[in-house]
Amino acid sequence: MNFRPLHDRILVRRIEAEERTAGGVIIPDTAKEKPQEGEVIAVGPGARDDSGAVQPLEVKVGDRILFGKWSGTEIRLEGEDLLIMKESDVMGVLEAGVAARKAA
Repeated sequence: MNFRPLHDRILVRRIEAEERTAGGVIIPDTAKEKPQEGEVIAVGPGARDDSGAVQPLEVKVGDRILFGKWSGTEIRLEGEDLLIMKESDVMGVLEAGVAARKAA
């Protein structure tokens, strides 16, 4: 993909939530909420501080992140729905152990 975010922006692919509840009930598409978890696809170089120095971002490509329900701007690139958001919209990074347990 030929897209590079600017400043402190990141490009995120939403990770779809489970289609079943823990009790086995299937959730129809009309009742699903937008996922608040995603994978970072691309990051900008970082924001500039008061002295003009670039502060690198804490998130990196491949990180699984949590963000607010209304965070970011939805865009469509190469037929895929993605989000562009500022790093400040990210609430946290899921560590590998947490992500693996969630997938199981």
